[in-house]
Amino acid sequence: MRLVTVGTGTVVPDPDRGSACHWIEEGGTLVLLDCGAGALPGLARADLPWGRIDYLVISHFHVDHIGEIPSLIFALRHALAEPRTEPLAIWGPEGTQGLFDALAAAFGTWLLQPGFPVTVREISIGGVYGLGELTLKATKTPHTPESVALRLEGGGVSLGYTGDTGPSDDLAKFFRGVDLLLAECSLPEELVGDNHLSPERLAEIATAAEASRLAVTHVYPQLGRLDVPELLRAAGYEGEITMVTDGLEMIV
Repeated sequence: MRLVTVGTGTVVPDPDRGSACHWIEEGGTLVLLDCGAGALPGLARADLPWGRIDYLVISHFHVDHIGEIPSLIFALRHALAEPRTEPLAIWGPEGTQGLFDALAAAFGTWLLQPGFPVTVREISIGGVYGLGELTLKATKTPHTPESVALRLEGGGVSLGYTGDTGPSDDLAKFFRGVDLLLAECSLPEELVGDNHLSPERLAEIATAAEASRLAVTHVYPQLGRLDVPELLRAAGYEGEITMVTDGLEMIV
């Protein structure tokens, strides 16, 4: 399984980081996790075949995770050398259909009828879904009413994605034994509140989950000035740590 961290930033404008967007590739299956501002130029810079994505999976509805979806579908409609005919399947938490109905009402019916088939499906907690050569599972996170964490498995390996989340004992169980945990780590402990993770809280989840490797994303400037890997190790996480950047490729 191939991961490219297309957008690793937050809602804070950053000249070097787009908002949340991650590319997953397993065999011939192409998946985009979230699609925040800067996703399209990020995909182009990474030379990824964005015009062939099969699935778009959404963790929650904050604009730094979904803001570039209309532009993505507009580009799939108008920017390809050959018109797209393959379907695009969109998966997201409860409320995703309503979100896309509202986007179509705002931008135009082309958003759901762009000239190729588009399906919108909502993920049920506890369900197991086939996405081509991958399987998808989700669990709730303490961030927004709809927000979910995701687990993708395929090719004998597993990838966990926290989306945005506060601390949760359920996450350690959900991510148990993942080969790579792609995790938000937003703010220092004294600033973090209950709907994001600090290094100490992320270390607790990753250690309890026995995650082999940790890819850290969604770091706000207040934390980015600190040595995050050192804080994670001091809090007890002993696995491999990568501070991801836009366009970084990892093999799960």
